[in-house]
Amino acid sequence: MNVEVLILIAVLALSCVGLALWAMAERGAAQRAALEARMLREQATSGAEMLKAQAALSASAVGEDLVRRASETFAAQDRLVQAKLEAQLKPVAETLEKFQLQVTAAEKARAEESGGLKAQIEQLLAASTATQDEARKLSAALRRGAGVQGRWGEQMLRNVLEMAGLKARVDFEEQVSVDAGALRPDVTVRLPGGGVFVIDAKCSLTAFLEAQDAVDEVTREAGYARHAQSVRAHMQSLAGKAYWDQFDVSPDFVVMFVPGDAFLAAAAERLPDLYAQGMERRVILVTPSSLFALCKAVVYGWRVEAQTINAREIVDLGRELYKRIAVMAAHAQAMGKGLETAVGRYNQFVGSLESQVHTQARRFEDLKVDHEGKDIAELTPIEVAVRPLTKLAPIATPLTLTPPTLTLGDVSPTSGS
Repeated sequence: MNVEVLILIAVLALSCVGLALWAMAERGAAQRAALEARMLREQATSGAEMLKAQAALSASAVGEDLVRRASETFAAQDRLVQAKLEAQLKPVAETLEKFQLQVTAAEKARAEESGGLKAQIEQLLAASTATQDEARKLSAALRRGAGVQGRWGEQMLRNVLEMAGLKARVDFEEQVSVDAGALRPDVTVRLPGGGVFVIDAKCSLTAFLEAQDAVDEVTREAGYARHAQSVRAHMQSLAGKAYWDQFDVSPDFVVMFVPGDAFLAAAAERLPDLYAQGMERRVILVTPSSLFALCKAVVYGWRVEAQTINAREIVDLGRELYKRIAVMAAHAQAMGKGLETAVGRYNQFVGSLESQVHTQARRFEDLKVDHEGKDIAELTPIEVAVRPLTKLAPIATPLTLTPPTLTLGDVSPTSGS
C-alpha cells in the first residue's frame, strides 16, 4: 500500500507540473501540447514503473535485513534461554545423578541382602527340618519305655546342673546308693556346711506322649488326665522313700525333676492342688527353669562358704602376724635399752677421758714437748636419745628411753673410769 501511495503522489506531482507548463505555454500548439502531454504521460508511466521497482527492491532489502536481524535476535534469545535453563537444571541433573547412584547402591545392597536372607532362610528351614526330625526321633525313643525316658531325664538333669555352675563328682554325685543299697537316688547335691539334698528324675511321660498323638479332643484330654495321675502317683511314691532321713545333714524335702515345663503344666492344669500336695509331702516339683534357679542359689551358698573360709584364714594370718610383730617389738625394745646403756657408758667414758687423761696430756703442751703436730681431738658426748616405739604400744610396752644426762661438767676429777 505504501508503494501505490508513492506512485499516486508522483503522478499527481507530474500532473501538476504538466498543468503548470500548459498554463505557461498558452500559445502552444495543440499537437505540441498533445505531444508534450503524451511525453509527460510516458515519463509518468516510466517514472511510476521505476518507483515501483525501487520500492520493491527497497522493501525486499528491508525485509531481508529485518528477517536477518530477527533471526539473529531469536538465535541469541534461544542461546540465552538455553544457558539459563541449563544453569537452572544443572543442580537438578546433579541431584538426579546422585540419586541414580544411591538407587544403584541400594539395589545392589538389596540384592546382596536378599541373597543373604535367602541363604539364612534356607539354613533356618534346614535347621527346622533337622529339629523336627530330631524331635520325631526323640518322641519315638521316649515311647519305647520308661528306661529311655529315665535316661533322657537324667541327661536333662545333668545338663541343668552343669549350666547352673555345679560340677559332677565335686558338687553333685549321680546314682549314689543309700540305706544299704535299698535306695538309689538319681542325684545328690552337696550343700555348704555338709548338707545334702536329693533330686529324682524318673517321672513317666508315656501318657503325655499318647495325649499328643491323639486324633480327637476326648482322647487327648483322657491322656492328659492319665499323665496328671501318673505325676501325682510318682510324687507320692517319692515322698514315701523319705530320702531326707538317709543323710546326717539334709533339708527335709526331696526334689522331683520333671524334664519340661509343658509336662508339669499339663499335669498341674488337671490337678490344681498338685503343688500343694507335693509341699505337704515334702516333695518339691521343679522343671529345668526352676531347678536352674535353685542350683544357682546353691552355687551362691558355696561362694559365700568359700568367702567365709577365706575370712577365717585371713583372721588366722592376722593373729599370727600380730604375734610375730609382738616378738619383733620386744626385740626392738631390748635393742633400744641396749643402745641407751651403750650411750650412757660412752658418755661416762668421754667424761672420764676428758677429766682424767686429757688434762694431764695437755700439760705436755705447756712444757713445750714436741708432739709432732698431732693434737688431741675434742670428744663430745652423745646427746641423741633412742626413739621409743610408741606405735606398738598395744603390742608391747613402749620404750621409755630418756636422753642421758651425763656430761663433762657432771664428771668430777675423782670419778672412776
